[in-house]
Amino acid sequence: TLIVFTSDNGGERFSDSWPLVGGKMDLTEGGIRVPWIAHWPAAIPAGTVSTQHCMTMDWSTTLLDAGGGHADPDWPLDGVSLLPVLRDPAQRFERALYWRMNHRGQRALREGDWKYLQVDGHEYLFNIARDERERANLAAREPERLERMRAQWLAWNDSVPPIPADATVSLGYSVKDMPSR
Repeated sequence: TLIVFTSDNGGERFSDSWPLVGGKMDLTEGGIRVPWIAHWPAAIPAGTVSTQHCMTMDWSTTLLDAGGGHADPDWPLDGVSLLPVLRDPAQRFERALYWRMNHRGQRALREGDWKYLQVDGHEYLFNIARDERERANLAAREPERLERMRAQWLAWNDSVPPIPADATVSLGYSVKDMPSR
């Protein structure tokens, strides 16, 4: 039996994701970088660690792959199987990871050590390997990389369905969310 424990995004407002900044509702590393733990004695070597970047959607593909199943060709999955990484944690593969949120107009692209981020109309470029706290905006020093990553994000965004216009964010409960009696 394969057991996977992970999260879809960063911690709530009282969480501490040090040394990362941000949390739930942020596309900074503290909002998107979460641990995952997989236990499968028949396939995963005990006590191993992987630094493979992945997304929650990869687990659907991985679990289907582990069970010998296949996605319906009419409904292909967006994820990538992590099965080779589970069997040998030294295995790694690179791929671009994309995010977008209506909240604060956020968009992000992670490619290797580099991250393009836009929040509230401001663009940032970070080398995450050297600056995991996302404090040194390299956009002005690396304008070509910024432009290339922005264009790559825009091309990806054009390839997926738009976020529905009525998608809203509720950052907490208010009186209107509580029962009236």
